[in-house]
Amino acid sequence: MTHLNPTFAELGVRDEIVRALAEDGKQHPFAIQELTMPMALAGDDLIGQARTGMGKTLAFGVPMLQRITTDADRPLTGVPRALVVVPTRELCLQVYGDLAAAGKYLTVGDRKLSVTSIYGGRPYEGQIEALEKGVDVVVGTPGRLLDLAQQGHLKLGGLSMLVLDEADEMLDLGFLPDIERILRQIPDSRQSMLFSATMPDPIITLARTFMNQPTHIRAEAPHSAATHDTTEQFAYRAHALDKVEMVARILQAEGRGATMIFTRTKRTAQKVADELAERGFKVGAVHGDLGQAAREKSLKAFRTGDVDVLVATDVAARGIDIDDITHVINYQIPEDEQAYVHRIGRTGRAGKTGIAVTLVDWDELARWTMIDKALGLNTPDPAETYSSSPHLYSELGIPADATGNVGEPVKVQSKRAPTEKAADRPARTRDRTRRRTRGGKPAGGHPEASTSPEQESSDAGDSSGDVGPAKRRRRRRPRKAPASTG
Repeated sequence: MTHLNPTFAELGVRDEIVRALAEDGKQHPFAIQELTMPMALAGDDLIGQARTGMGKTLAFGVPMLQRITTDADRPLTGVPRALVVVPTRELCLQVYGDLAAAGKYLTVGDRKLSVTSIYGGRPYEGQIEALEKGVDVVVGTPGRLLDLAQQGHLKLGGLSMLVLDEADEMLDLGFLPDIERILRQIPDSRQSMLFSATMPDPIITLARTFMNQPTHIRAEAPHSAATHDTTEQFAYRAHALDKVEMVARILQAEGRGATMIFTRTKRTAQKVADELAERGFKVGAVHGDLGQAAREKSLKAFRTGDVDVLVATDVAARGIDIDDITHVINYQIPEDEQAYVHRIGRTGRAGKTGIAVTLVDWDELARWTMIDKALGLNTPDPAETYSSSPHLYSELGIPADATGNVGEPVKVQSKRAPTEKAADRPARTRDRTRRRTRGGKPAGGHPEASTSPEQESSDAGDSSGDVGPAKRRRRRRPRKAPASTG
């Protein structure tokens, strides 16, 4: 007799949340949700470990919504009761959307549960106005949360629940000092949950510092986060000048659906998107040279299927949560094995299968060998491959007559959406450096505080910060020479 997963109702979730989840097609929990919910609903501190796409948002979101709306001793007053800290703008919007949808039928007395998102790259006014009206759950990125807390708009003293989501990503982006500042402002008597795909030492140390005897829950076998059993992985040694030709063929593989292409730099992301659009592919781009409105526009087009190829840098892609991605292509290999795990975790999600293709340039071979060894992929020396290599076609199911073009050139999202307001655009000084501000003052302790040229090209420190106004240089009008008298 086959064992069926319990329903959300059988796990003790209240009717209003069960109804909202059912309307979204969710009746049975994923593994991380089934393991986490009973303890989270009981008020225990938890560390949840599962790779991207396994349902971590509802694993903490459902208990959070239920506990704050059923606590008779602490009725909701409009002062934030729950805080979810996330590393990026995209993840902030994703988590906000999931929580708002799950809690849409929740009321306390005659007051409807209120959820809001707080993140950089958008004007302060709307976020301040939402906080002043009264909010029960806040989802936000560290920089903007601290800004508004320091200005007195965000009250953290009434929190009874705290969640750190994608904690390893926050470590990678240099947000741990901000997290520690936030922790110092919230009550000691609270329930805390930390969710992460990987558990590097600094995250374990952080958990020990701010959590109370947490239970560590893994949704999968210890090595499954690295091996991605549902994803078939291929690696090819490729020449830089032939990579776009190879990608154009891969995008014509049989069964290919929504596809993500990863690059290390912003410039490469835009270049690849432009070249694929010239070849007739429906492609969008998400990287740090795009303003926030343009990034959201590209993501929306990808989610709705208006474009089926999305080219992204690692930072910009964090928080993209789409279940039906069939292929991931590593156009440039990632920095380390953890970044590789996060990238290929975009496919093969929620029980589906996927294909991950990595193109390894000659100068990337040493780094690839390290990634291969760390993850046990057994492909330390990928086969030399070109866009005309027969094994590329046979292994990936590419039609023999596929060429590098599929139709007329199509329009791709430009560097910055022309309709963006000035407040939404990342400002730049003439030397292409950016400065992050907090309440008009430079902020310390962040990679965003002053961006080096190397960071500028690699998209580092760009994901959730607020960008200050660009400095305008005044040009002096040249003085006219005195008229000649002789």
